[in-house]
Amino acid sequence: MKRHKSWFASLSAGLLLLGLSGSALAEEPAAKKTLGNDQQAHKECAGCHVTINPGIVKQHLQSPHANPKKASEEVRCHDCHGTKHTTMDDYAKAEMPTAEVCGECHKKQLKQHAAGKHHLSWFGMKSQIAWHGQPGAITEQGYRGCSGCHKIGEKGLVGIAEGNAGELKSDGGKEASHYRYGNVQCDACHTRHTFKKSEAKDPRACSNCHMGFDHPQWEMYTSAKHGVIWGIEGHAEDARAPTCQSCHLMEGNHEVVTPWGFLGLRIPTKENVLALIEVAPTLKEPLTKLAAALPSGNYIDLDDDPQWVLDRALILQAAGVLDGNLQPTERFVEIVVQGRAARGPEEFNQIRTAMKANCNKCHSAGFVDLHMKSSDEILKAADHEFAKAIRAVQGLYKDGILRVPENWKYAPDLLQYYDAKTSIEQELYLIMLEYRQRTFQGAFHASNDYMHWYGWAPLKTSVNNILEEEKRLRAEHQAKSGEATPNEAAPKAEKASKKQ
Repeated sequence: MKRHKSWFASLSAGLLLLGLSGSALAEEPAAKKTLGNDQQAHKECAGCHVTINPGIVKQHLQSPHANPKKASEEVRCHDCHGTKHTTMDDYAKAEMPTAEVCGECHKKQLKQHAAGKHHLSWFGMKSQIAWHGQPGAITEQGYRGCSGCHKIGEKGLVGIAEGNAGELKSDGGKEASHYRYGNVQCDACHTRHTFKKSEAKDPRACSNCHMGFDHPQWEMYTSAKHGVIWGIEGHAEDARAPTCQSCHLMEGNHEVVTPWGFLGLRIPTKENVLALIEVAPTLKEPLTKLAAALPSGNYIDLDDDPQWVLDRALILQAAGVLDGNLQPTERFVEIVVQGRAARGPEEFNQIRTAMKANCNKCHSAGFVDLHMKSSDEILKAADHEFAKAIRAVQGLYKDGILRVPENWKYAPDLLQYYDAKTSIEQELYLIMLEYRQRTFQGAFHASNDYMHWYGWAPLKTSVNNILEEEKRLRAEHQAKSGEATPNEAAPKAEKASKKQ
C-alpha cells in the first residue's frame, strides 16, 4: 500500500474544538459519499466514525501517527485501511492492516519481529496437538484461550504438517483471509489506535499474555525485586529497575528471544549423545544415528553430564519429538526446527552472552554467572524429577498396563495436555506445563517463593503421586492377571538365580 501524503492539522483542530461530540460533523450524511483527494478522504473517515465509534478517532488524534515531527509523515485512516470502504453499508471493504503494512514505515522493527519468537507464536500454537481438539469459538475467530495471545504470530506459515519439511514458507495469505481481525501482530503491544511506543515499553503491556497457568512471568516479575522496585519508584524510563523490555527487547530489538526458550529445552549436541554410549552401550546404534543429525558444539556455563542428556531425551520422547528409538520425528521438525522451540549451541551461546552483558550493566560479572548457573542447576534438577515420572508411565505402557488410546501416535503424549485419558498422565501434563515451567522460569526471574512453592514443591509432590500410582496400577494389574508384569518378573528371576 503506497503511503499517501499530507494533510490533517485542520481536521485535528476542528475535531478537538468540537470535543469529539460529532454533532456538527453528523449533519453531513455519512452514506453514499465518494472518496476524492487525501484531504477529502480523511475528512469523510473521521466525520463518520466520530459518531459511530468516537473512541478510535480520539485515540488516533492523540497518536504519534497523527502528530509526527514532519507533516509528510502523517498516517491517515486510508493509509492503513484503504479506500474501498465509502458507505455505511460496505464496511467489510475496509482493509485490516497486517504487519507488512506497519513495516512500510517501520522496516527495521518488522525485520526483527519476523526473525523472532513472537512471529512464530501462531505456528507454535498449532503445532500442539491439543489445540486442534478445542472448539472453534476458542481457537478461531473468538480469539479466546491460546489464540487470544498467539495471534501475535503470522498466520499461514506452512510447515511439515502440510508437507513442507524445509524452511517455513507463507501460504500467501490464505489462512489469514479467514480472519478479519488479528492479523496485524504489531498491535498486540502497540495497541490501537494510539500505537504509542511508551505503552509497548511498559511491562504491563506484557502482562495480559505472560501470566497465569503455564507462564506467569508477570507474577514472577512483580514479586521479584526488579518488579517491586519498579512498582515503588514509579515507571519512568530512567528508573533503576529493569522491565521486561530491558532484558527481552534489549536496545529495542523486536526478536524477543531467550537462550533457554519458552520450554527450557535445547538441542542436544553430537558430543552429548555420543557420550551416552558409555553409560548406555545397548543404545549404541540409535544414539550413533541420532548424533549424526545433531549440531556439534558446547553450551557455555552448562554441565552436560550424560544423565541430564538422557533425562532431556526422555522428555522429548514423551512429547513425541523423539520416537521410541530416540530418532527425530515430524514433531522434531515442526516444533524444534521450524518452530524454534529449542536452541542449538551457537544460538544459545550468542543470546546468553548478550543477556549476561545486559545484566552486567547493574550487576558484577561474578554475580551474574552465579545466578545463571544456579538457575541452570534448578532446571537440571527439575528435568531429573520429571524424567523419573516419565519413565514410570512409559513402563506402564510397555508392560501393557496402560493401553495406547485410539488415534494417538505416541504414548504417553505430553502434548495431548488435559485430554490425557488417565489420572497418572494428567499429572505428567501438569508437571510439563505448570510446575516445571514455574520452577525454571521463577529461578531465572529471581522470584524465589514462586520458584519453590508454585514450581519445585508441587513438581516433587506430583512426581511422588505418579510413582505411587504406578505401584497401585501394577498391583491391580497383577491381581487381575495373577502373574507379575515383565518389569516385576525380571528382578524376581534374578533373585532366584542368585539363591541357586
